[in-house]
Amino acid sequence: MTTLAVRGFSWRHAGRSAWAVRDVDLHVEPGERVLLLGASGAGKSTLLAGIAGLLPTDTGESAGEILLDGRPPGGTHRPGILFQDPETQLVMARSGDDVAFGLECRGVPPAAIWPRVDETLRTVGFGYPRDRATDALSGGEKQRLALAGVLAPDPELLLLDEPTANLDPAGAELVRAAIAGALADRRRSMILVEHRVAEALPLVDRVVVLAAGGGIAVDGPPAKVFAEHGETLAAQGVWVPGSGPAGTHPSRTAGPTLLRAERLGYTHRDRSTPALSDVDLSVPAGQVLAVLGHNGSGKSTLALLLGGLLAPGTGRVVAEPALTDRSTASRPIAGTDRAAASARGGRSAARPPHRWRAAALAGRIGSVFQNPEHQFVAARVRDELALGPRRLHRPAAEIAATVDELLDRLRLSRLADANPYSLSGGEQRRLSVATALSAAPRLLVLDEPTFGQDLRTWRETVALLGELADDGRGLAVVTHDTDLVDALADRTVTLAGGRLTAPAEVA
Repeated sequence: MTTLAVRGFSWRHAGRSAWAVRDVDLHVEPGERVLLLGASGAGKSTLLAGIAGLLPTDTGESAGEILLDGRPPGGTHRPGILFQDPETQLVMARSGDDVAFGLECRGVPPAAIWPRVDETLRTVGFGYPRDRATDALSGGEKQRLALAGVLAPDPELLLLDEPTANLDPAGAELVRAAIAGALADRRRSMILVEHRVAEALPLVDRVVVLAAGGGIAVDGPPAKVFAEHGETLAAQGVWVPGSGPAGTHPSRTAGPTLLRAERLGYTHRDRSTPALSDVDLSVPAGQVLAVLGHNGSGKSTLALLLGGLLAPGTGRVVAEPALTDRSTASRPIAGTDRAAASARGGRSAARPPHRWRAAALAGRIGSVFQNPEHQFVAARVRDELALGPRRLHRPAAEIAATVDELLDRLRLSRLADANPYSLSGGEQRRLSVATALSAAPRLLVLDEPTFGQDLRTWRETVALLGELADDGRGLAVVTHDTDLVDALADRTVTLAGGRLTAPAEVA
């Protein structure tokens, strides 16, 4: 059984002036179950990476020490960690091999490996055979597979960074049940980072809150922490039980249709079963359409098709004049007049979105991917935001005003000169949303836009998206976030097995 001692631990990424986490003192006894909270960017993920021994000295500067049973983490003396982004820890082409990899590295006898793999996959509710290709999985399915890989070697300390973030409610409950089962005999300790606080409370017996300026702000039993500090923590952006939307939004009237999908279908390469089949829907101006469904139902594939980033396999995506006409171009975020050059690519208007030039696509449809790091191309946050408007030949003063406003609205100003890949998961998500907005498109296709946000940035992001809909933009939002649906959606559609299960309805 493992005892964890963190003494004055600090970490600063190379090239950054601010510390990602600072002066943390934490002691976790064997069998303890800790819920680690804090505002976005407080250093939760960095602390977990440090405890796991995954912060090499050539990538940053450290201070203090972390000891597992009196020794620094590393080698075989390493806890099991589930990263915020599951793609970063899947290493094999086939799902079963990925779970077996950790067992093989620990010298588990071959005869014992595959029974353990099968048992762990069942435990996390992974619904595919061992030979399922890992690159064919949805984000939520990858999350379950990554969790299976963490649990299979039977570690004494579990470090879980947002284990249910990409999961639908039913899948999240399966994973929580798997975690509860892994902790049942009290042999394991756990540190859990989670925004679904109310659902996570049955798994923990202690709450630790990181202070934004460094150190530990609050540490104690959950009931005591939330009774005595809940209001203060919520004001600082920390999720607390019962936090969520402040109220429902006013009903919006749909404007002209911007985009239509007609009998839309798509089958991924080397797959016999379509990811989408016969999908008909429309996205109007001035409303928010929420796309719901279980993991693997085809939501992210639909988002890529609507965003013009995939060519349909069957059917078609039709851009209506309200999206393509020059006279309907949206105002930039900062409110200045759009440059005449923003309407370039008008000859492409009659083509489907996947055949538009990059500048024309960015000026009409803004996309936020499920994995935000897939869309970063610049070395600085500020340059990432300026890229879209520069492609549209906007004036320099207009670009600067747009970038500054987005940095301010999405709480990224202090990170303007940072490398996007050095940001926390929540900060990367806000940057991906800001990047989609920077070209002021008339239509936004957003895949899990509130992933990884603290309470304050969640509310601010939702408010900004609502303002865009009120301003006449159309939004198609893929999400498992029921609070987001309650606060923002005007209509919903649900996918199951790649097909719509019901027509769009008023939320």
